[in-house]
Amino acid sequence: MKHSAGNALGIYISIPFCRTKCTYCNFASGVFPASDHARYVERVIADLAGAQAWAGSVGAELPRRVDTVYLGGGTPSLLAPELVARIFAAVRAEFDLDADAEVTMECAPGQLTDATLGAMTAAGVNRVSLGVQSFVDREAHASGRLHSRAVVEEDLRRLRAAGIANLNVDLIAGLAGQTLASWEESLAALVASEVPHASVYMLEVDEDSRLGREMLKGGARYRAGLVPNEDAIAQMYERAIERLDAAGLRQYEISNCSRLGLESRHNLRYWERRPYLGVGLDASSMLLSDPTLAVRRGSGQGLDEDGDLPRFSQRARKGWGTQDSILRATTTDDLATYLAGTGAMETEWLGPARQHEEAWFLGLRTNAGVNAAALRAEFGEELVEPALEAVERLAQDELLVFEGERARLTARGRLISNEVFQEFLRPETAEAKRG
Repeated sequence: MKHSAGNALGIYISIPFCRTKCTYCNFASGVFPASDHARYVERVIADLAGAQAWAGSVGAELPRRVDTVYLGGGTPSLLAPELVARIFAAVRAEFDLDADAEVTMECAPGQLTDATLGAMTAAGVNRVSLGVQSFVDREAHASGRLHSRAVVEEDLRRLRAAGIANLNVDLIAGLAGQTLASWEESLAALVASEVPHASVYMLEVDEDSRLGREMLKGGARYRAGLVPNEDAIAQMYERAIERLDAAGLRQYEISNCSRLGLESRHNLRYWERRPYLGVGLDASSMLLSDPTLAVRRGSGQGLDEDGDLPRFSQRARKGWGTQDSILRATTTDDLATYLAGTGAMETEWLGPARQHEEAWFLGLRTNAGVNAAALRAEFGEELVEPALEAVERLAQDELLVFEGERARLTARGRLISNEVFQEFLRPETAEAKRG
């Protein structure tokens, strides 16, 4: 992919508030006092207002033009209508939002008031993602969800009546008590809903969720003993992809299926390595370097005492050839720290070697795969050839296919994608991730 200064920006805004914490959730979200909502939105608005100055201070380019906005969480639909309006007013005050921008907001079924829905449509929200996870009531309730199938169906009707037809439904394969038969029930309900987009996730077992911690220690809380085994979860996932494809929802990424032309434009930018700004709790950004930003603006800001580019910018680009350097930044995941405005942004500049690794493991998430010829043009033979050796090994194991310079995961490769991606990491990167 060739980066350019004309790239449009995506904006992700994290809203961490939930009415209840789901047992499987490993996000930086939780049940916080409603009194925190207004304070939090004030911080988000301040961060949006200060984004250009921050980007300039670290030598990153922050385009004004925005073509996707995504409010995720947490449960953004818990915000009061006036807070929703204020967030979008701030986005428009600081950036130039395309007339046809994709504007997505995550909602929890049964937690979307008429007033908030009205504020969403007035603000330009044109896509909604519903965290359903299961259409089987007993499974949803056991995992901490508060809705029923009937509530989901009513919310879909209300959203469409309000003019929002671009709808996504999330499902999770592997919930406690889930069976192949109950999974088929959820899939049938999803297809019957006629939503144009569906996300299907396999349950992750890790210490960052209550259910994951309980399973790792062999306990029984949260019905941990009723979580299906890995083979059953894999079978559910494969069945979902098959069932959705037959209904016209074609897989375009490991966890995502849609009707043609209704893929999530915002999420695609993550996998295609296009720039985005993350605002709010535990939000991530990916921006391109722009060490001449201050010079182009004619302000002189950011130059050292000799009128040269800042030293950190010189270090970032030294020896990196013609590739743009990439900044990855993440905000604090502690709400009190974020509200106080005292959390330092974690930042890291990535050179060509790290970018090349990302190009493989992000690109391979998509069904389109990775174009090796394009990577040679971007990164050169020296970086790409060792990766092609890994491609050959993985193809022999039937985890990848490599045809016409394009590498794609096989169906089996998608099931163990994290293991596949490890093959494209340099030893030092793999060690850092393990550490």
